[in-house]
Amino acid sequence: MATTLATPVEEEALLRQDGAGITTLTLNRPKHYNALSEQLLAELQSALNAIAKDESVRVVVIAGNGAAFCAGHDLKQMRSNPHKAYYQKLFAQCSSVMLSIMRMPQPVIARVHGLATAAGCQLVAQCDLAIASDSATFAVSGINVGLFCSTPSVPLARNVLRKQAMEMLLTGDFIDAHTAVQRGLVNRAVPPEQLDAAVSELAQKLIAKSSVAVTIGKRAFYRHLEMGLEAAYQYAAEEMACNMMAEDAAEGIDAFIGKRAPQWHNR
Repeated sequence: MATTLATPVEEEALLRQDGAGITTLTLNRPKHYNALSEQLLAELQSALNAIAKDESVRVVVIAGNGAAFCAGHDLKQMRSNPHKAYYQKLFAQCSSVMLSIMRMPQPVIARVHGLATAAGCQLVAQCDLAIASDSATFAVSGINVGLFCSTPSVPLARNVLRKQAMEMLLTGDFIDAHTAVQRGLVNRAVPPEQLDAAVSELAQKLIAKSSVAVTIGKRAFYRHLEMGLEAAYQYAAEEMACNMMAEDAAEGIDAFIGKRAPQWHNR
């Protein structure tokens, strides 16, 4: 009878820091290049679920400790459980985390340094926004070990052009940060010493906006992408009509007409 090896429990696989409307979740497995172990995925899921319900959090930043942002799934852990049911559960767990990032009302920014490979690149692609150190590198390199990065391909193909995505997926080649910017995988690349400031600047821009408009906008953006053109227009028009009924929309328009700064009610 096959036996499943017990997975050792890690201490603080995920760190959380809150302040001034920004919550930073830091992948904390530096010795393993922040590979997404079962525990790390579970802790990410729990944190995202809690944050999504917390109206005091306006922006989420996902970062990594050590030399890498995230090296993808923990291959050693995966090989210690060579059963299809285990793999199905693991990839479903990872997909749930990615979908939670999309569905939560707050914008999520990836703060990328070092390498982001396979599911780590997937995590970057799934975040709403991404700022990278100009020394960061990106790859969906599962093909190099005989494993096509099918789940990472889902957000990757929704960020970059199809042929560029297929080249990355079929070759496993790395691209640098500036190429990632050109292809639309990240928003911008900055020198390493400017990375935190660039992330903070972007987060503050988002916090300065109406949380109502940001929440409506994020939800609508992802929903209409999956629709046909006519249905997308119908849906978006209804969302804008609902948005116009919000106090913040009235305040924002009145402030614009009155040539003053808006005072958001966030409702």
